Amino acid sequence: MSLETIEYQMDNLKHLKSGFIDFCAGSLGGVAVVYVGQPLDTVKVKMQTFPAMYRGMADCFMKTLKNEGFSKGLYAGTIPAVVANVAENSVLFAAYGGCQKAIANITGKESVAELNTFGNASAGFFAAFFSSLTLCPTELIKCRLQAMREVQLTQTIKTQRIGPWNLTRQIVRANGIAGLFRGLSSTIAREMPGYFFFFGGYEATRELLAKPGQKRDDIGWQKTMVAGAVGGTVLWLVIFPADVVKSRIQVQNLKEPALQIMKNIVRNEGITALYNGLKPTLIRTIPATATLFVAYEYTKKILTSLMNV
Repeated sequence: MSLETIEYQMDNLKHLKSGFIDFCAGSLGGVAVVYVGQPLDTVKVKMQTFPAMYRGMADCFMKTLKNEGFSKGLYAGTIPAVVANVAENSVLFAAYGGCQKAIANITGKESVAELNTFGNASAGFFAAFFSSLTLCPTELIKCRLQAMREVQLTQTIKTQRIGPWNLTRQIVRANGIAGLFRGLSSTIAREMPGYFFFFGGYEATRELLAKPGQKRDDIGWQKTMVAGAVGGTVLWLVIFPADVVKSRIQVQNLKEPALQIMKNIVRNEGITALYNGLKPTLIRTIPATATLFVAYEYTKKILTSLMNV
């Protein structure tokens, strides 16, 4: 076996290990996000899809707690939320690592560490396409479970509350596998520009917080949390109107194109309706994304050390 062949195989093994590490680190980060932020995510979805039922974030939170309880109300949809976040973040961060390497090669950089903020943001933009494909079905189930009580209140025929697996079977039986991908186009339209700003904001903040001569990876967990919170805040400020449209498509089973639904919301409810649920989202985002990046970065460091990558 030639030296070139051995080097090629070693390089492939290194890439496989790096992809596995990003996948595992993203998965653990996804689990952390759900348990930190699920109650306020439930409030967000309810306010987005049935804004007339609530006077604001506190009213929605207290009514949900009173009428549905803590676990079945505020933590409704936790299982599909965990699946959604693990699926999204494992694929997102694995694809992000791969896209970083691709952009580094295209731009002539020797390593990912040399990428500037725009290069990292672009990697996030392309990585989000792949994560959207895994996120859409699981988030559809999560959103419908979270707003199930509100949907039933608007129906003349009351139906029994069901769990994630029965709901999934019900959707597939009625609409086929394609029914699980309702809202895919609005999910992609939300995710790709959103994650451009998400990773751009995160990497730019890490760069600003690093001391002269210090690597971004060595800024410590406190500054990593600050950078994660900035990235998450920028993400939601940019994508929130698209997220409102996606939630309505998925929860209310709307068939019109996403752009038409957005126009209808503005015409019938005013432009502020596109920001219903923004307050609980931003409050949730700060601890959730801070936790996400700490879990991701430190899991990645530990696994990289253990696997000698």
